[in-house]
Amino acid sequence: MQIKNSLLKPKTFRDNSNNSRNKTIILLAFIALKFFLQFFLLNSEYDLQRDEYLHLDQANHLAWGYLSVPPFTSLTSSIIQLLGNSIFWIKFFPALYGALTMYVVWKASEELKGNLFALVLGATCVLFSALLRINMLYQPNSFDVLSWTLVYFILLKFINTEKVKWLYIGAVVFALGFLNKYNIVFLFIGLIPALLLSKQRTLFLKSHLYFAALLGLVLISPNLIWQYQNNFPIFHHLKELSETQLVNVNRIDFLKNQLLFFVGSLIVLFASFYALLFYKPFKNYRVFFYSIVFTLLTFIYFKAKDYYAIGIYPIYLAFGSVYLSNILKHGWKKYLQPIVLLIPLLLFIPIYNVAFPIKSPEYMVQHSENYRKLGLLRWEDGKDHLLPQDFADMLAWKELALKVDRAYLSLPNRKNTLIICDNYGEAGAINFYSHQNLKAVSYNADYINWFDLSKKYDNLIKVTEKENAKDVLQDNSPYFQTSILANSIINKYAREFGTTIFSFSGSKIDLRDQIKKRIAEEKNYP
Repeated sequence: MQIKNSLLKPKTFRDNSNNSRNKTIILLAFIALKFFLQFFLLNSEYDLQRDEYLHLDQANHLAWGYLSVPPFTSLTSSIIQLLGNSIFWIKFFPALYGALTMYVVWKASEELKGNLFALVLGATCVLFSALLRINMLYQPNSFDVLSWTLVYFILLKFINTEKVKWLYIGAVVFALGFLNKYNIVFLFIGLIPALLLSKQRTLFLKSHLYFAALLGLVLISPNLIWQYQNNFPIFHHLKELSETQLVNVNRIDFLKNQLLFFVGSLIVLFASFYALLFYKPFKNYRVFFYSIVFTLLTFIYFKAKDYYAIGIYPIYLAFGSVYLSNILKHGWKKYLQPIVLLIPLLLFIPIYNVAFPIKSPEYMVQHSENYRKLGLLRWEDGKDHLLPQDFADMLAWKELALKVDRAYLSLPNRKNTLIICDNYGEAGAINFYSHQNLKAVSYNADYINWFDLSKKYDNLIKVTEKENAKDVLQDNSPYFQTSILANSIINKYAREFGTTIFSFSGSKIDLRDQIKKRIAEEKNYP
């Protein structure tokens, strides 16, 4: 008998080793597919999206804070700049953060003792979800989702092990998430009451929790100090956001869109909610059910944008996948496994044609009803337009930069030329695409802090939205010897359609005096 058992041990070890190797190969295949899809879904007919230009420009103005976002994105932008500032690297990092999110969900499923089916199901749900859209753009959102998923995973590890090291790791992850996007604060607003309702409430009696909180506070303190030194622009930004965008948010639409983000995985998500309440092996994890309820209620109360909540869901895909793997592994139910795996892919196919910029603008306009039914034509202003807002924000930027270059080359004494734009997208696109190494600025967003007032300017190129064109010409012409309407944007599908480029030369005054006055007015936050 002893000989028999000793013969079995090496075989068991080899079986476990092979099983682990197979899981690793499958995980790597999913990650490779994730990267492939992120680049496959790009269409060269489109430029970068307007927010991406701002984030890339921050690499040229490193600081512990910005008017628009915390500093983490600027660090990533610096790395991209060192790598050559190519489109590949710009798109690589959001894809990387998306792949890491998938990896964390995979590890969470393993932590919950999920089998191979659970691991594959969780990865499939992450892959064919709204994260493909989120990870398409170089914005803080991709790392934000990763941060949320990591914090929940760390909570899972702490519940299972009760090792205090996870509290300190959680503090570091929270700090990174906070330095990327303040949105992660909502996670803790929902998590604290959830912990108080659960058996994990004893966590508040542990001194290590408060030491970890102190560590997190120390890590984010440079940004808090920057906010203090700059009169807390985050509050002005939130007020402006509330007045111009969040006022158009419909709470019912917010809830409807939560279903669309992971529409192919709704079975898995609802299975996780049920399991967290009634599945005995998950009774220690009930805090996760309370957490999603409180967090969603917080978002609804503040009328948050729908995509702010996307980071909530990936961890629940792990719970749902493991639960389904356990109830579908015996008898006739095991034949349902392939169907459950196929649902995310099958429901992704119709979304593929409308949720990504793979079709031409002309095609989208011709099939606008398909986009309207999904609410994709509704912009932040609460109105329907020709194209989805993100796609309209990816058009005509190269055209703008080329026409500004031409206007610049036509000016006398052109080295003393100031370029001012109405919005950050215009300024960022000119700085990114210009062949003349131009540096445009704006009174909008972070560009208000990036004016070079060390020299006197003879010329002004003013890039303005079409509704402001008449006022710009009238207001600036008296201060220059020559005023010319140099060009305008003619791409009718672009959000910048009609944007006008004025060229003013031979300044009669020192423009810096007016600029300083305007900057002071803009920074005088009410």
